[in-house]
Amino acid sequence: MRSNHWSPMAVKRTTHVSVGRRGVLGRRDFLRGISAASLAAGTLSWTDLMGLRADELRRRGMACILLWMQGGPSQMETFDPKPDHENGGETKAIATSVSGIQIAEGFPQLAQVMDRVALVRSMTTKEGNHQRASFLLHTGYAPTASVKHPTLGAIVASQLGDAACELPAFVRVGTRFRNAGSGGLLGVEFDPFELANPEAPPQNTTPATAEDRYRRRLGLLERIETSDAQSADPTLVAEHQQLYQKASRMILSPQMRVFDLDKEPAVERDAYGRTAFGSGCLLARRLVEEGVTFVEVSSSGNWDTHFDNFTRTRELAEEVDRPFAQLLTDLGQRGLLDTTLVIWMGEFGRTPRINGRGGRDHYPRAFNVALAGGGIRGGQVIGSTDPAGVEVADRPVAVADLFQSFCKSLKIDASLENMSPIGRPIRIVEGGAPIDELFA
Repeated sequence: MRSNHWSPMAVKRTTHVSVGRRGVLGRRDFLRGISAASLAAGTLSWTDLMGLRADELRRRGMACILLWMQGGPSQMETFDPKPDHENGGETKAIATSVSGIQIAEGFPQLAQVMDRVALVRSMTTKEGNHQRASFLLHTGYAPTASVKHPTLGAIVASQLGDAACELPAFVRVGTRFRNAGSGGLLGVEFDPFELANPEAPPQNTTPATAEDRYRRRLGLLERIETSDAQSADPTLVAEHQQLYQKASRMILSPQMRVFDLDKEPAVERDAYGRTAFGSGCLLARRLVEEGVTFVEVSSSGNWDTHFDNFTRTRELAEEVDRPFAQLLTDLGQRGLLDTTLVIWMGEFGRTPRINGRGGRDHYPRAFNVALAGGGIRGGQVIGSTDPAGVEVADRPVAVADLFQSFCKSLKIDASLENMSPIGRPIRIVEGGAPIDELFA
């Protein structure tokens, strides 16, 4: 689904994983654990009960938030500044809350929570094309004509999705998702539910009639389709019925209130910043808290700074800094950061040397990624580049290593195989090894 418009096809992209796979608490088990006396005495309302259950699910389950910087953010204007070299240009470095770690001056708020963040400054790939590199960083695989590899969100949703949650397991927020991938060989069930504008609830997700009349219409539709199953393809009929059942489950769910940011106190909205990206990060926290497994939020700006690099990156950093820092703080205060992996990354970095237009061009040879939560030990830097920022000088990290680390954080078996349409088993991650220092 694109934009803020809903269609039945979009809701087919919801969770299809048993509760047992996540090891989360089932409805009956949870209810057995609640004191009947509390309910009988009126000290615990049904709303409170459901809130406690959702909180228990989130504590036991894992989730992931990907903050995607479309266009390829400059490592020197983000988390690997080079103020003492001419390649660093006019970007200054600032101290952080962790002694010895400096980042670019455009991230003063994130600098204050650096104890929660691990920086990987030695990412390296060979893909310098936006489309191919975006696909690689989303799936762990280079694009091919024969296999549609699933994107990270689809992998996480398929492995960790909570069947009790009535919302889609994989939600994308924003508009800049060029070649970000889909459910791929896992099927359209794990495609993302896409929301272009996080500041407004999804459109066309409210029944046009009263709920009882809506349900009667669904029943009539099911009877008509069942009677036609003998003359039509029964598989198509079954898929269509499943689609509408899932769509109806979603739009009739009280959990849809999570998309309404007006429910948040003004002070909370202000803390994230009243921008598209700030609202996206706040919505991501709300979705994860409600039981959604994977949320991807795209920066509304374009980090493809071939010209006027320094002015543009200051503006882009200003958009991202406060929401990123507040998201980590908010998740930490709510007890969700330990079970929520937060990833900040783009498809590659920018050239160390500044071009004739005051910009930086594509540079996959050495760039950075920021990680937090999900068992990641913050306040550290993994790898380094040389003083000019041209080469990885220490601890090179490939995309497969990064995806192995994602899986370790989220407790996903990276060696699990999915079957391609041609009968070829495809591992979640092929090769590589987790970056063990992240978890030390």
